Amino acid sequence: MKMKRFWKIITYTLLIGYGLVTLYPFLWAVMASFKPYSEIIGGGLSLLPKAPTLENFSYIFTRDPLFPRWILNSFIIAISGTILNIIFNSMAGYALARLSFPGRKQIFLLILAVIMVPAQILLIPNYLIMKSIGILDTYNALILPGAINFGYIFMMRQFFVNFPREVEEAAQMDGLSRTQTFFRIVFPMAQASIATQGVFVFLGLWNEFMKPLLYITSPEKYTLTLGLQSFQTQNATQWNYIMAASVVSIIPILILYIVLNKYFMKGVRIGGDK
Repeated sequence: MKMKRFWKIITYTLLIGYGLVTLYPFLWAVMASFKPYSEIIGGGLSLLPKAPTLENFSYIFTRDPLFPRWILNSFIIAISGTILNIIFNSMAGYALARLSFPGRKQIFLLILAVIMVPAQILLIPNYLIMKSIGILDTYNALILPGAINFGYIFMMRQFFVNFPREVEEAAQMDGLSRTQTFFRIVFPMAQASIATQGVFVFLGLWNEFMKPLLYITSPEKYTLTLGLQSFQTQNATQWNYIMAASVVSIIPILILYIVLNKYFMKGVRIGGDK
């Protein structure tokens, strides 16, 4: 019993130590965004700023005219892409789980095969397709190719396979069509899986760097990640401004996770059980 307690203490100690080691750089970056430049380059690994200031945040929002625009661009792309993914992925998953049509099994197997294809392989083909239809350097270049995700279609299909048919049959007895049943009954009851999907899709679109780098050329259309890279080039030694800009970029993700955490954790448990 004593040995079991001893190893439990050792395990928790190691986990807490590892957690602190991985959390420290993040905390330092957040605290550095409130430090003046002279304090950052002065050396040391202290977390708390000696002379806290909001001048770094004031600078990136007032003296860099494109920074607020980059944030807006990222919101437009991430929110639009997330909404489209939630609708299309859920509809496709429901169709594969509930509807009978020719080629359903073949389509499902094709989706499983495509999931295993690395996304990087599709960058150049997508570039050539978008160039041919004339949507390069637009929001559509970042929204449309990612409007569906085969991985989340599979996830939603697995959810709907286990969804109780009695609920749908009751709705149909009340006179609802298949479409009405999906949007008015099934879709709202899938909020845990939808929230999980929404968090991951939004996170992926918000943090996407390679696609904007390839598809977007106008600085005023940069996303925040691409803008940060440009901002870092312009302010190569101004770490106070770079840290402030980086902190701003993670705030929407933290807010989204906090708001949807309850549904997110429930969705992860459902997916794990299945």
